[in-house]
Amino acid sequence: MSTMPDYDPETGEIIEGTKPNLGEQSVTEISHALKRTLEDRFGHVRVRGEISGYRGPHSSGHAYFALKDDGAKLDAVIWRGVFNKLRSKLQEGLEVIATGKITSYPGKSNYQIVIENVETAGVGALMALLEERKKALAAEGLFDQDRKKPLPYLPRTIGIITSPTGAVIRDILHRLNDRFPRHVIVWPVRVQGETAAAEVAAAIHGFNAMEHKPDLLIVARGGGSLEDLWPFNEEIVVRAAASSAIPLISAIGHETDTTLIDFASDFRAPTPTAAAERAVPVRADLLAELASLNARQKRTMGRVIGDAKTRLHSAARALPKPDEILATARQRLDVAASKLPKALKANVQVHAVLLARSSGKLSIKPMAQRVSEQRRRLKDQKDRLKRAMTQTTTRKSDQLKSELKLFGALGYQSVLKRGYAVIRDQHGKPLQKIAGVKPPTTLEIEMQDGRLDVIATPKKSQASLF
Repeated sequence: MSTMPDYDPETGEIIEGTKPNLGEQSVTEISHALKRTLEDRFGHVRVRGEISGYRGPHSSGHAYFALKDDGAKLDAVIWRGVFNKLRSKLQEGLEVIATGKITSYPGKSNYQIVIENVETAGVGALMALLEERKKALAAEGLFDQDRKKPLPYLPRTIGIITSPTGAVIRDILHRLNDRFPRHVIVWPVRVQGETAAAEVAAAIHGFNAMEHKPDLLIVARGGGSLEDLWPFNEEIVVRAAASSAIPLISAIGHETDTTLIDFASDFRAPTPTAAAERAVPVRADLLAELASLNARQKRTMGRVIGDAKTRLHSAARALPKPDEILATARQRLDVAASKLPKALKANVQVHAVLLARSSGKLSIKPMAQRVSEQRRRLKDQKDRLKRAMTQTTTRKSDQLKSELKLFGALGYQSVLKRGYAVIRDQHGKPLQKIAGVKPPTTLEIEMQDGRLDVIATPKKSQASLF
């Protein structure tokens, strides 16, 4: 049995002779013993507290933070596999209920909770988180009115993002068919649960990436609790709605339900049915209005034509008759016609006198002199041209003879006349060196008076053709 040692009250040292007889343990052994004690004593616990020191997941994927209340603080860790499956999004200051195991971390001599699940601590916490997120997104300008696009009056194609089952899609399609049937493309998504937000955001991006895009998008879901509608408060969904190039109508829940996608959409419908009503007009109303406009147009055109006829008749009565307008012109024409023969005769007589005067001034002798002068000038030009051609021909002939002499002097035939010869191979190519000739082979020799074929043979003393 071990005994406790006695201590000196003044110095605090162990009095000799009273040292304990306890067995020694290492730090690791003590730490592991404490760890087992904590885990055996507490096991699984549910802890309510406020998230503190949260900075997002570590590079390893694990998350480290603390849970605190007014009186204490508890370190917490969430392993990567659990963190990726959490339904609730962690955020600094959020009050949560964490379920996990109490254990210790020997490396720091502290205890902690290894969280396996996290739930928000009531609607109040969710509303606080929602309000904080709304302020942050609004500060970025995602909810500004000048970002909102006008909705098309009569879209050709409507894209609907909702659950493929349930009353929502049936209500929308039924109301569209009642009002104005349109081509509809349904992108099925989950509207509740862990993957709902990512699926809705992917559907919005998917419609915008189509080659033939819809003219209008509707994101719809039926009513539910705040937790059920939470995917439409996620940042990924809000940003996708704000960045959509296609006009978007949000129709989430009932009229009293409000989600963040409502602020980012181009139009917020209180219900999915109201979204369908806003998307298209009533076809029967359009036909009735068109018929009314046609009737008004006919009545207006009738009045316009009637007024024009009245003004035309009034103007016609004020105009003189055609015979009266032409009477003066006819009379002037008759007077001019009666004067025309006399005027023509007088004109001919005047021109005859002028012609006689001009012909008297003409003389044959000056004309003959001009012709003779032209002939003489023509003969002189012909003689000069002939002399120029003779000189040019003589000069070109002398130049050609000189070039022929030069060509003959430079040609190889003149070299042959001096006693040389040209040797060609069997292909007719002139040879310049013995190298490359492989005897016996046939060669051609050209001399001054002709050509002959020879056979090249090797020579023992040195390389030679003969």
